[in-house]
Amino acid sequence: MFDDFYGLEARPFQLTPDPAFYFESVTHRKALSYLGYGLAQGEGFVAITGEVGSGKSTLVAYLMATIDPGRMTAANVVTSALDGEEIVHVVARAFGVEVDGHDKASALGAIEAFLHEEARAGRRSLLIVDEAQNLSITALEELRMLSNFQLGSHPLLQTLLLGQPEFRTTLMESDRLEQLRQRVIATHHLTAMQPKEVQAYIEHRLTCVGWDGNPSFDQRVFSGIYEATGGVPRRINQVANRLLLLGSVEQRTRIDSAMLTQVLDEMKHDGTIGHGHEGEEARTAHHHPDHSLDNGVPASVAIAHDAAFASEEDGKSATRANHAAIDAPAAIALIESALADRDAQICELQQAVVELANKAEAHEAQALEAEDPSAELVGHLEAQLAEAHERTAALEARLDEQERTLRHVLTMLIEWVEGGGDQRSAA
Repeated sequence: MFDDFYGLEARPFQLTPDPAFYFESVTHRKALSYLGYGLAQGEGFVAITGEVGSGKSTLVAYLMATIDPGRMTAANVVTSALDGEEIVHVVARAFGVEVDGHDKASALGAIEAFLHEEARAGRRSLLIVDEAQNLSITALEELRMLSNFQLGSHPLLQTLLLGQPEFRTTLMESDRLEQLRQRVIATHHLTAMQPKEVQAYIEHRLTCVGWDGNPSFDQRVFSGIYEATGGVPRRINQVANRLLLLGSVEQRTRIDSAMLTQVLDEMKHDGTIGHGHEGEEARTAHHHPDHSLDNGVPASVAIAHDAAFASEEDGKSATRANHAAIDAPAAIALIESALADRDAQICELQQAVVELANKAEAHEAQALEAEDPSAELVGHLEAQLAEAHERTAALEARLDEQERTLRHVLTMLIEWVEGGGDQRSAA
């Protein structure tokens, strides 16, 4: 109705995921980076969590639209409360695998044969499991067992887990999922959009369907929408749909705050939207760090995660200082210098070990020639060994210090990239 009135080519605020409307907020950009990193590894699990309506499915749909089906075969599973045997059959059906019989062993054999065929054809296999919070522990363990399938040393299946916040808690805290945690190579929790992103999000979706500025919006409408929705994309879509509907009914070319108040009152009355607590929850979420899994996550990812989600007490001031004090060339120079220094120290340590071995061999030869090594010779050898141990310990301490310096520089660089002025435009 309102799309005709405003001359739009389609509905801009539909509630079902559509990669054509993907909007790259700060949190979605980070999630896409983690997804890209995880998929590049070609193994293990990647976990993305977030509140209902935070854009998990849209994010994955956008990612999959960029993947060449000739190089990767992807299967999507939306789960209910499945047990271990049921999830195996569901995965088989998702990949289009026919299973003889209804037992789990037959299903596993068919899946493994299919994965081998895909690998021999030069295609990777990706399993996307949506609503993972519905899975039982036994079902999650079966997914882990599927990740054991290999062709030589090459893993045959990678799994992407999407779930609500309770799944994140289960994955992090269950003592029965330790082995699965060790195979999670990247994880991210989607938070709500920031207040300044709401206007860009709404205008982006409108532009996707041919919006030419009709209707226009009072600036106060965007801040009011954020207060009412907490920056959750699906809630924003609900409110924006009702606003455009009201605008078309009243034949308005400008959406103002009075119209927003009317729409929010109606939505609260019919239970479509809550009474304001959602916004407060989302605002609070912006001020809490995201504690991603450390088990099995490479150091580079852990460093990036620490930089992106530093605690409010000590992270914010450090981030602002780093942004002012560092630029990309300087950071790269610092990293190269640290790496060169570290390489030199490794060479020095290796040389010290070689010298120690040579001295030990020489003293051993002297002892054999004398057949009765004197106490003085033994004492001299022990002193040389003690000196070598001290030198080795000092070099290792210097290496540890260089490692900390390098991590610090990488952290500053990542903060600069994510928070600096080189922001990409919305996709």
